[in-house]
Amino acid sequence: MTADDRGTFVQGGRTGFLLLHGLSGTPVELRYIANGLTREGHTVSCPQLAGHCGTLEDLTNTRWQDWHQTAEDALLRLREHCDRIIVGGLSMGAVLALRVAAENRNTVDGIVLYAPTLWLDGWAVPWYAGLFNTVFQKSVANRIQFSERAPYGIKDTRLRMMIAEALHSGDPSKAGFFSIPGGPMLELRWLVNDVRRRLTGITQPALVIHPRDDDRASLRNATYLEKHLGGRVHTVVLDDSYHIITLDKQRDLVLERTKSFADMLIAELGPSQVIETKAVA
Repeated sequence: MTADDRGTFVQGGRTGFLLLHGLSGTPVELRYIANGLTREGHTVSCPQLAGHCGTLEDLTNTRWQDWHQTAEDALLRLREHCDRIIVGGLSMGAVLALRVAAENRNTVDGIVLYAPTLWLDGWAVPWYAGLFNTVFQKSVANRIQFSERAPYGIKDTRLRMMIAEALHSGDPSKAGFFSIPGGPMLELRWLVNDVRRRLTGITQPALVIHPRDDDRASLRNATYLEKHLGGRVHTVVLDDSYHIITLDKQRDLVLERTKSFADMLIAELGPSQVIETKAVA
């Protein structure tokens, strides 16, 4: 296992997972899923996206293309170890995973989307957030602040308290920033616009896992992808989680469905050229 300011990489078998965290988030969001996959013997990469986990200036000065380049670099490293690759992500990371899949049709074999966020339209998003859609310049966007709000994407009350404490700690490496300027949010919109134009050309099998009561991104996000993606889509709707499904109350189910999806793809693609071995925990 290696861990540095670019995230975590755990080398296992010849099936690799590239997992991407959300906007203003950290690789910690995906740690539970990553650990479960490594126990299955898979190789897992959870990079820290460009501009994240540092200062607000770092984040504000990056573009979505910089986040995408981080993912592309991590994919290149995975290709050195793996014959099969599944790309996935949480929230904005799921949208970024779709961009990677679109750009690497011959390399990416499957896609896993955790609470994909094309639109911030969950029940806890204030109505006036929609006014941001009238902003088109980054200089203007950066004058607007977006702050985290309860329930912070977490239905589990004990975990929610821990997340709230981490958000207020001033250390963005724990749970991201409590408040960010609108510039990165505008970059997210531009990323979504780019990906939506590509959806029909993304033909790899996809697993979409989305909570019915998502506080940040409604179920509409999942149904839109189910309708517009160019390949097979397997959709799982959770009934006891909020947005951060990789950490929330049904994280075990999320992990189990992810492993099952991987097993299905491996069976369809046939045996690896190199015999896979279980990673040593």
